[in-house]
Amino acid sequence: MTRTSKIAIALASLALAMGGTTAALAQMDGEVEAAMASGTVGEQADGYLGFAKAPGGSLKAKVDAINIKRREAFTRMAQTKNVPIEAFAASVGCQTLGGLKQGRVYSVAKGVWATKGAAPVQLPSQCGG
Repeated sequence: MTRTSKIAIALASLALAMGGTTAALAQMDGEVEAAMASGTVGEQADGYLGFAKAPGGSLKAKVDAINIKRREAFTRMAQTKNVPIEAFAASVGCQTLGGLKQGRVYSVAKGVWATKGAAPVQLPSQCGG
């Protein structure tokens, strides 16, 4: 196992131990939730939401606001653990992708989107997968 994989696993464990970090960061309104259900918005391996399809209306601003809140939370948590923000965010992304609901879209590689089926998400190497 590489050093990066060990760090990712340790950070993911930390995120789990913090009691629902992902759930706390995923507070979304109805429009964002509907966009996730329809496959317009999805989770990314970097810990942030992204667009699998072009957003309409106020959706982009709402997703941007969620991502800003996530970045603020990741920054605080990473600083307390003295780890890079990107590494902490990616560990949360790994955790989120691992528990993704069937039918939701996700991205493990920039710009490449898939829909979660019955099988587990094939996690990127940064997740120890």
